[in-house]
Amino acid sequence: MEKISVMIVDDSYETRSNIKQLLSFSRNIRVTAEAATGEEAVVLAGEMRPDVILMDINMPGMDGIKATEEISLNMPDSVVIIMSVQGETEYVRKAMTAGAREYLCKPFSGDELSETIIRAYENEMKRREKFAPLSEKKEMKSRVITVFSTKGGVGKTTIASNLAVAMARSGKKRVALVDLDLQFGDVAIMLNVSVKNTISDLVKEFGQLDDSFAEDYLVTHFSGVRVLPAPVKPEYAEYITANHVEKIINILRESYNYIIIDTSASFHETVLTSLDMSDKILIISTLDLPTIKNVKSGLDVMETLNYPQDKIHVVLNKASEQFGIRFRDFEDVLRRQIWAYVPEDSQTVVTSANKGFPFVMTRTETKVARAIIDIANELMRELEGGAAKKSPIKRLFG
Repeated sequence: MEKISVMIVDDSYETRSNIKQLLSFSRNIRVTAEAATGEEAVVLAGEMRPDVILMDINMPGMDGIKATEEISLNMPDSVVIIMSVQGETEYVRKAMTAGAREYLCKPFSGDELSETIIRAYENEMKRREKFAPLSEKKEMKSRVITVFSTKGGVGKTTIASNLAVAMARSGKKRVALVDLDLQFGDVAIMLNVSVKNTISDLVKEFGQLDDSFAEDYLVTHFSGVRVLPAPVKPEYAEYITANHVEKIINILRESYNYIIIDTSASFHETVLTSLDMSDKILIISTLDLPTIKNVKSGLDVMETLNYPQDKIHVVLNKASEQFGIRFRDFEDVLRRQIWAYVPEDSQTVVTSANKGFPFVMTRTETKVARAIIDIANELMRELEGGAAKKSPIKRLFG
């Protein structure tokens, strides 16, 4: 994310210098202005428009409370954090009434200061998003893409995770990644995100579920992708129903341009709900006979479900003809064209998974990364109404 711009307001030069020193160790924060009085803070806030203002409460002339009131009324985009040696409830109440978002008691550590600034800023971003004008929210065009296969071990999670990251980065869109492999989902491990809450925790609050509430259960990957992890224990999967999945997808549609869903290799009711609600389904296969048989059966099921032909794209992963099955024979068996190829590159894929860094970010020069990025771009073109008629196959392999 971009660095959070901070203005420090304190009548003590030594205090301002100490705070600057503390913040110099943070990669996410930069000090852009300083003020020694409340009056100066109000003027500078209007000129500089900092993201966050650290405001001392006790200053000669216009004190921190009065300055906070002025800034909150006239520059509401700046988040004010009050600093004070007094921690009594009355001081906290006055600060919050004036419009402060946080209250820090001196002395504080560098970690405490940085965490408070980042938390206050992120909470403000969520608040603005939640209360955005309805006209802005109606403009959100959300699309659901499910990555599916009827055979495990074909690379669904690898493709889903890297696809989500590629779309978030190249399209500058809001992307959510949902791990719907409810018993053995690995998305959180693949992206190396710390799991506090999962989809099973979310459904416990099903009665009060809305877009702002659901946001608390998604974890942010450093690429910008928001992740809803699978349950931490396989037995929790049985508590998640098709109704839960339908409501979660509909809620995410209100806030995200793209929702990528990784699924289990089955036609469980939760997976069927995801497939039904999808704008595109990527069915993943490899060139071995057991997988081809299962994928063929899966496509037959989708045909009986009357899914439109253009809703389903066959993606051949670990693509190579060196093991005795030709691409043309594969297409003849499935009675469908291969929509996209992802080349074999075990070294890049396994190293990426073990380190928890998506290869579409760290190894963009590789053919496997280029393939996923091209798939992401093609999907965005199709879903946003500007798709080329030509299949992406030739583009992926030159």
